[in-house]
Amino acid sequence: MTIVLGLTGSIGMGKSTVAAMFRRLGVPVFDADAAVHVLQGPGGRLLDAIEAGFPGTTGAAGVDRGALGASVLHDKAALARLERMIHPAVARMQRDFLRRHRSHRLIVLDIPLLFEKGGWRRVDRIAVVSAPAWVQRRRVLARPGMTMVRLARIRALQTPDAEKRRRADHVIPTGVVRARTARAVRKLTACLRTQAVR
Repeated sequence: MTIVLGLTGSIGMGKSTVAAMFRRLGVPVFDADAAVHVLQGPGGRLLDAIEAGFPGTTGAAGVDRGALGASVLHDKAALARLERMIHPAVARMQRDFLRRHRSHRLIVLDIPLLFEKGGWRRVDRIAVVSAPAWVQRRRVLARPGMTMVRLARIRALQTPDAEKRRRADHVIPTGVVRARTARAVRKLTACLRTQAVR
């Protein structure tokens, strides 16, 4: 038996750090964001469709993420159009990943918008990474080009952290020392691997 764990968390909560901890424990991790980068990178399968839908947002280096982001951030219809291009392609990559790793007892699907886009329906368990709001704010505002206004817009598109924690099967704390987060990940990995044997 394989347990598929959906890993999610709001911007700046430390999800990438936690995903790396799972990988170090030998757990296969599908990174939805990385899949999007492949699809939109140099020679990516979605470049032609994105350029047709959003002219001037691609080039030899792939998608200009800043230009594409500016095209959809304030336009819900444009964002929905872009998602209709991206989500089916990412879903195909995810299915291929699950097939390749079906011999593992635990597989992690790292999906930022797990709740927002319905991915929670296709996993066995959900783990949410969470930190206090002030930690999240400090982390995100340290990123190049980030502002409070932009952070507020991104947060408005995401399910609130409190709601994610309420709906989660497991909450992994990331607003603490890294060793404590790593212990939580090790404990959860051992627990789920044991359950998968039953």
